[in-house]
Amino acid sequence: MVRVLPLLVSLCLLLLPATALAQRSLGQTLYVPCYSHIYHGPKNRSLDLTVTLSVRNIDPKLPLTLTAVDYYDTEGSLIRHELSKPQILAPLMTLEFMVHQRDSKGGSGANFLVRWEAAKPVNAPLVEAVMISTESGLGVSFTSGARVLED
Repeated sequence: MVRVLPLLVSLCLLLLPATALAQRSLGQTLYVPCYSHIYHGPKNRSLDLTVTLSVRNIDPKLPLTLTAVDYYDTEGSLIRHELSKPQILAPLMTLEFMVHQRDSKGGSGANFLVRWEAAKPVNAPLVEAVMISTESGLGVSFTSGARVLED
């Protein structure tokens, strides 16, 4: 047992730096669930939400390029392309895309597909949707994070 303990401690120290670092990549396709409305009470009552998609370059030294930000509805049909051309995000820069509260085309199963790339491996961006409504004295807000579909 005494000989095994130093081996376990050494193994943990070797693994620590790998788990402490952010994931680095040359690009990804991300799926971001969002909700242009949610149901409350009986399912036939819905509450419209404003959606803000936030794309944050968390790399403090290197830029990345957004190549596509596409908004889809509950049935998986493309509603619109949010980018007309690739957009460079400088280190620590954030871009936001909004779906206005009265735009309910996306539905309760709306989503974004976000594609990005970089010339050198960078910290993968932080991408999340923020949903909010403050109608009729009711305040609702929540977030939804991105899922990697492919590297």
